[in-house]
Amino acid sequence: MSDFILSCESTVDMPYSRISARDIPVLFYSYTAGGKEYTDDMGRDPEALPNFYKLLETEIPSTSQINEFQYIDFFTELLEKGDVLHIVFGSGMTKSIQGANAAAEKLREKFPDRKLYVIDSLCSSSGYGLLVDSAADLRDEGRTIDEIADWLDQARHRIHHQFFSTDLKYFRKSGRMSGATATVAAILNICPILRLDAAGKIVAYDKVRGKRNAIAYITNKMEKHAVDGLDYSGKVFICHSNTIGDAMDTKRAIEQRFKKLDGEVQIFDIGTIIASHTGPGTVAVFYFGDERD
Repeated sequence: MSDFILSCESTVDMPYSRISARDIPVLFYSYTAGGKEYTDDMGRDPEALPNFYKLLETEIPSTSQINEFQYIDFFTELLEKGDVLHIVFGSGMTKSIQGANAAAEKLREKFPDRKLYVIDSLCSSSGYGLLVDSAADLRDEGRTIDEIADWLDQARHRIHHQFFSTDLKYFRKSGRMSGATATVAAILNICPILRLDAAGKIVAYDKVRGKRNAIAYITNKMEKHAVDGLDYSGKVFICHSNTIGDAMDTKRAIEQRFKKLDGEVQIFDIGTIIASHTGPGTVAVFYFGDERD
């Protein structure tokens, strides 16, 4: 049994049932639409995500970072039980890490006999989930809180995030792409290829025609960057925003190419916070590889 608490935030984009079963407390993000606040559900209510996509047809939700006071309440409850290792949603996506560090600084004075690590994941969505899930594996193997904190400092740079979008309408609606560009891309059936860089920020670095070519492109990139190339034996996570067919096609392509994976490729839903910015039609692949540049 572990002698510390591993915790994370809802933007790991994995089902709450899986995170809860692994004994990982979660701090939940929220979004606002139509003057009403909604909690990032993590699959607890099966109707929450379908309702969210219906909402997207008429409105762009707003999201906000987690503030210092929310972290203080969350950390306090955990510190009363033991030492805490908290992995934060990547700073390339949000500035929540600032609130987490401010809260931790105050609480270390209040709990001088407790350890409180706050780790910037530099990851997003199920890539963040892969980092947390892997840290939980080490915890269950009996690694100490200090050992896992050191491992996280290195491992967070080696989780690759490769993704593409097959629906650019929402990029146009949200102002992330001009109407003319989105229209031309739709006519030409163009899929932008994106990744996360070393700072955890989104970089659009190529484009291909059609989702079949996008899947092939990302699979080829995985062969180049994954640990041991085609002999990669780690976990692979895929997440998608309301496009399960494309996610399944991507899973099949990866499993056909890589024969030594640690179990089958896992597919998860992109949660409401990330999907508020991507819209539907996005597929992302995550795995351990060389250092992200």
